[in-house]
Amino acid sequence: MKKTFLTLLLTITSFSVLADDSGDLVKRGEYLARAGDCTACHTAKGGKPFAGGLPMVTPIGTIYSTNITPDKQTGIGDYSYDDFQKAVRQGIAKTGETLYPAMPYPSYAVVSDDDMHALYAYFMQGVPAVNQENKATDIPWPLSMRWPLAIWRKMFAPDVKSFVPNAQDDESVNRGRYLVEGLEHCGACHTPRSITMQEKVQNGEGNTLYLAGSSAPIEGWTANNLRGDNRDGLGRWNQQEIEQFLRYGRNDQTAVFGGMTDVVQHSLQYLTDADITAIARYLKTLSPHDPQQAPFTENNTVAKALWQGDDQITGASEYVDNCAACHKTDGTGYKRFFPQLKGNPVVLTEDPTSLIHIILTGAHLPSVSGAPSAITMPAFGWRLNDQQVANLANFVRTSWGNTQSSAVTAEDVAKIRKQDNVKDQLGSSSIGTLEKQQ
Repeated sequence: MKKTFLTLLLTITSFSVLADDSGDLVKRGEYLARAGDCTACHTAKGGKPFAGGLPMVTPIGTIYSTNITPDKQTGIGDYSYDDFQKAVRQGIAKTGETLYPAMPYPSYAVVSDDDMHALYAYFMQGVPAVNQENKATDIPWPLSMRWPLAIWRKMFAPDVKSFVPNAQDDESVNRGRYLVEGLEHCGACHTPRSITMQEKVQNGEGNTLYLAGSSAPIEGWTANNLRGDNRDGLGRWNQQEIEQFLRYGRNDQTAVFGGMTDVVQHSLQYLTDADITAIARYLKTLSPHDPQQAPFTENNTVAKALWQGDDQITGASEYVDNCAACHKTDGTGYKRFFPQLKGNPVVLTEDPTSLIHIILTGAHLPSVSGAPSAITMPAFGWRLNDQQVANLANFVRTSWGNTQSSAVTAEDVAKIRKQDNVKDQLGSSSIGTLEKQQ
């Protein structure tokens, strides 16, 4: 009897320990899923978490994110760990098909086995199953054929291999590099891509193209340079300013916009202070892509003219009527509420796409932990025609010390206005009204 009782007690104790370990693993997996920003892509607007269906516009057509809940019929409920890690790190579905590289498996190739096991535990045990069929792509045949993707994967996707810390860096910087190159997959948006759509470089080891900014707009937005360049990069930001931007989506220099809004809202705000610091410290180690880039130099000529009521410069009247109340006539804005335009990297970057997009459709600064004020910039595309938007963009890009070598044209604005996501935000009726005006 005593032996039987002891055996039962040991069994219960062992089960309790396993349950605790499993719970810790699921909790860790949830944190890692946050770091990987899985919910932003795998949750449709108004949909259930991780059930897929979010449309993603690509150069060859629209694809839809898949259901990654543990539903056995429509999700990944029958995936083994090996099936799961192959999909995440190698881009190979359980069926053997190659995933579209909108799934950033080239970045996830460096995610450790320990982290993969935690992610698997979370998606199998911590996510509610949702029975929702995946949507077929809107890519026309023959571009919709899957077999060429396998060739692309074999040519351009890196092999799964362990992350190798840099012996010259401390543990925090190496942690930041692991997160940036892996789960955070920053290079997927912020690194230029070749004509065959692969990232030109996969990490920052000896190549300044890594994180030097996107080579082409993604869904109407350009991803900024994250290297140490003085004008359009992070060279003028200190570590604390980078941490503030990552954590809150705002700092004294600028504010979040476009796809980066989702990254802050769904991912970065949930990271530990140590991980935020690690990412910031790693980014500060990146040398400039263009060491010869002239630094920003402040010039108050335009600010003085506007203060005196002189709005004769092209675009000045549009700025005074639409922007000055929040961003001020000297372009300094209100710190951490309405971003300054003077010296703003978004304004100083050569490609004006994001600036035009913001003027047309507005922007939303999300409420996050530690910065609960949600701030919305209204859209101006409904009342400003293409030439007026071009004039306004050029005024902002050449005032207060901002300088640009190329001018925005009405044709540039028209191209962005006609994009589906811009039309959806503005509404077809307002666009039609403006077309009649023009």
